[in-house]
Amino acid sequence: MGYPKDLLASRSIIEHGKYALIAPEGLVNNVVPGFENCIISILGSPKLGASFVDYIVTMQKDGKNSEGFGGQEDVETFVYVIEGKIKAAAGEQEFVLDESGYLYCPPGTKMYLENLSDGDSKLFLYKQKYRPLEGRRPWVYSNHANNIEFRIYDDMHNVHLKDLLPADIDFDMNFHILSFDPAASHPFIETHVQEHGAYLLSGEGMYNLDNQWVPVKKGDYIFMGPYVHQAAYAVGRESLTYVYSKDCNRDASL
Repeated sequence: MGYPKDLLASRSIIEHGKYALIAPEGLVNNVVPGFENCIISILGSPKLGASFVDYIVTMQKDGKNSEGFGGQEDVETFVYVIEGKIKAAAGEQEFVLDESGYLYCPPGTKMYLENLSDGDSKLFLYKQKYRPLEGRRPWVYSNHANNIEFRIYDDMHNVHLKDLLPADIDFDMNFHILSFDPAASHPFIETHVQEHGAYLLSGEGMYNLDNQWVPVKKGDYIFMGPYVHQAAYAVGRESLTYVYSKDCNRDASL
């Protein structure tokens, strides 16, 4: 990395428990036991105020996690392939995933990852504690987002949405891809109990976080806590697109 070439500055903004914008140029590497030949940065976590943990993982040649990820009886996991090609396993089930591929592992099922690319593979990785519902249980699920058709978001033909997991009450969360054509926006500034961890896949835009407009672009990570005002509009010539988590299908706890 070497000496800085300019004054030290950062686009990142951290408001613990409320929201965060984490720019990629400020990330540091974390050691996560079990991951070999991988560069990992922990993004959202309970230390930030999130109820989940998000990671950005670069699997280098021969990169893998031979000890597995998750697998505890109350922990669910999810991986999304940003670029490259990997083998992902949920227990004994194996899947080959390239760009836009993903895998969900329910509680009690370990996730195994192995880089199949000659170069690097880049992953967005997630875990959280599952909130059980009597008589219900989620299942292993894998697909490629590129196989899913966008649907129109809130009757706006320049905003599009994909649901990555089944819309089933057995699941206490989902992952979505939201995409804004240039100049498109949310229909209003949202305020809700759900929280999000979002990774920007393409484009540039302005994001309203707690009524502060913040410039964002490809490669940024955004954490949005419960009840934080949030909305976006796209700028530039490319669609503003991001993959993000959302808790759902459960009542609020007392």
